[in-house]
Amino acid sequence: MPSISKKSPHLALVASRSYYGDMRAVGLKVLKNKLSEYVRLAASGETVLVTDRDRVVAELSPPSGGRSLDVSDAFLADAVRQGWLTPAVHPQPGPPPRRPVMSFREVMNGLDEDRADR
Repeated sequence: MPSISKKSPHLALVASRSYYGDMRAVGLKVLKNKLSEYVRLAASGETVLVTDRDRVVAELSPPSGGRSLDVSDAFLADAVRQGWLTPAVHPQPGPPPRRPVMSFREVMNGLDEDRADR
């Protein structure tokens, strides 16, 4: 019987488990009891496979490269990606102004003008 390396010589050049890097698996019950430990592992760069009856059902992994580490920024970025939030066309640096930029009457007049164009 021919060996695997003779059938597929390119497979012989790959070290076994080299694709997995830092990865471990944990069952749901153990994960529940030691959640903080596994979250710390994921935060340090390791991927944790979550299993239920020896079947992988989820992954805990570090945040992806483009994701902000601040929860509110991550939430807003996700909302933009999903399309239910549109970012400002001309964003201004810093926090929004504390004083109104125009009076309520000016806003309502501008709204009335816009509605009159319809």
